[in-house]
Amino acid sequence: MATEREAGAVPEMEPLPVHAGERSYGEGIAGVLAPEPVARPRPGRSWAAAPGTYLLLGINCGVFLLMALSGVSPVAPQPEQLLHWGADCGACVLLYGEWWRLVTAMFVHIGFLHLGTNMWCLWNLGLLGEPLLGVGGLLGAYLLTGFAGNLLSIATHPGLAENGADAIVGAGASGAIFGLAGVLIILLGSRYLPIPLLERKALRKSVIWFAVLNFVLAAGIDVSHFALRIDNSAHLGGFLAGLLLGLPMVPRIGTPGSLFRTRRNLAIGGEVLVLLLLGAAIHAFYAAAGRPG
Repeated sequence: MATEREAGAVPEMEPLPVHAGERSYGEGIAGVLAPEPVARPRPGRSWAAAPGTYLLLGINCGVFLLMALSGVSPVAPQPEQLLHWGADCGACVLLYGEWWRLVTAMFVHIGFLHLGTNMWCLWNLGLLGEPLLGVGGLLGAYLLTGFAGNLLSIATHPGLAENGADAIVGAGASGAIFGLAGVLIILLGSRYLPIPLLERKALRKSVIWFAVLNFVLAAGIDVSHFALRIDNSAHLGGFLAGLLLGLPMVPRIGTPGSLFRTRRNLAIGGEVLVLLLLGAAIHAFYAAAGRPG
């Protein structure tokens, strides 16, 4: 059973629609609702203004293009094909130690529509978040929160049941996208940001609505006609990791750059340690339960 994660967009620096999204299993696309856009002026859309965002977009699109050129269906790829290109799978990680899949899976997508909705969301979130986080902060947030989402996903769907009922193949960037939303919710709550109060509150409210609608719709939307299952665990893992990453940065947002960079780097380092410990604990749990790991 394949997995796909769809996500929508939150407002960037000028009026743009906001879409919700989901991480789902199967071979279809589910429509979603969205909060109202928020206007904010910004200087331009040059890649140089947000190199980290465009780098992530380029990697995701490049991987999809290579998959298509190699013969993978751009509409409904098979689970075996997704695994070949780095999708995640609980058994692969927990039984065979392929932990790298928790990183590569966030760059693999299931069909061009899945890719397009995720990249639209990432573009908007990145253009909003990169000026606050910096290039390194944005890349770190994407990788760490995407890893956290995939980690929680394999923890809840380990694929080790005797009948294979919990076996899934997961792919998509929505865990990381939820993570970026979590970081932004925290950072946009800081009074130190050089953004007018009403505008900052409107931006933060829109990001909160993005997260809420995603969780609610993913829990209640009927996707049976697409042969999908929605996995909110990946969303939740990424989102919680984003909140955790953002908290240490808030006291220094809007203050001298060196102080903020120090707190940002400490937050990233701390989250790396937390995720390594959680990964070791999950592995140890399944090993202790009598399942090979």
